[in-house]
Amino acid sequence: MKRKTFASALGLTLFLSSFAPVSAKNLTIWSQKAIDRAKFQLTAMAKTTDKQNLDSAVFPRTVKDNKIKFVGIYDWTSGFFPGSLWYAYELTGDKALAKEARKLTTKLSPLQYYKGIHDVGFMMFCSYGNAIRLASAKGDTEVLVNTAKSLTSRFNPKVGLIKSWDHEPAWKFPVIIDNMMNLELLFEASKMTGDNSYKNIAIIHADNTMKNHFRPDMSTYHLVSYDPETGEVLTKETHQGYSNSSAWARGQAWGLYGYTVCYRYTNDKKYLEWAEKIANYIIANVKTEDKIPYWDYNAPKIPNEPRDASAAAVTASALLELSQKSASGAKYFSYAEKILKSLSSDKYLAKKGENNDFILMHSVGSFPHNSEVDVPLNYADYYYMEGLKKYTDIIKLNKTKLSTNK
Repeated sequence: MKRKTFASALGLTLFLSSFAPVSAKNLTIWSQKAIDRAKFQLTAMAKTTDKQNLDSAVFPRTVKDNKIKFVGIYDWTSGFFPGSLWYAYELTGDKALAKEARKLTTKLSPLQYYKGIHDVGFMMFCSYGNAIRLASAKGDTEVLVNTAKSLTSRFNPKVGLIKSWDHEPAWKFPVIIDNMMNLELLFEASKMTGDNSYKNIAIIHADNTMKNHFRPDMSTYHLVSYDPETGEVLTKETHQGYSNSSAWARGQAWGLYGYTVCYRYTNDKKYLEWAEKIANYIIANVKTEDKIPYWDYNAPKIPNEPRDASAAAVTASALLELSQKSASGAKYFSYAEKILKSLSSDKYLAKKGENNDFILMHSVGSFPHNSEVDVPLNYADYYYMEGLKKYTDIIKLNKTKLSTNK
């Protein structure tokens, strides 16, 4: 298979110029242990996945009733497991993992024409984006560009935003903070094609999200609903957080990650400054000693509330990229490192063969809906793997500049 660089897909411009497994001599003891454990779990999970009927639900999402819950390609989380396999391949050089990743990535191909939800960025960029970067196959780029076209069909010029959901009658034009994560697909499509229309939509969406989604203290609403005819803001509320005025932990992480990506592609300092403000809010408001947040910063029964490893993993990955761009980079690197070390501890990192072969324990999907509470989640694993890759590359290239706090 052809290998070529696709560095921006990873979120760090300092990644190696050609693919190579990370050398053990460049790793700390805890990160080497984490990578080895993740490889073991993902390899075991891939064997279980192989036993599924490839014409049905085949993507492991979480655990329910002590069994793996598999989902089909149209589930918003379908791209995360193949993406995790791609990262494991990159970190270890194990070609068997790449083979599994390619098989599941290819199965997602029909989604390039799916216009029913904004989450195609998650579904296709985490899978095909990493495939193109590590082991590009004929047609991969076309698939990703077609996916971007499908995503732009959800953009309303009057509102200046990409609509998140169609199936919620409570809102005329709902936009959730999660949507910031799907802009990376649009930015990359412009790079691939030279057509700036994708990038322009991403910028307009990011700017209007800055305008309407954030409170003065830089906490974010989960959902803002608009009038699709006028663009008027109708409501500002939550769907997965504790209350309309609270700070849902994963929402804060989505925002941080999204604006860091915006700065990567535009070099517009307003996005860097916005990401720094969100990062500073997170650092000031996560009160836990191990830096793994409760599912909502304002949940009423803290400290007797579930932690959310998924929010922590997304935050760590975003902060590692931000650390390479910001004048406060040492602070952000140190905080991200603390998160990754906590996630790599026995409290969160599953033992070999346990946790139904997921990597991380203790994530929260949607607490208000009593859905996926204190369980493993495939997107927690994905951003943990991405964070480990970013961390090891920073250590490799910048170990003389930043303390690893071994």
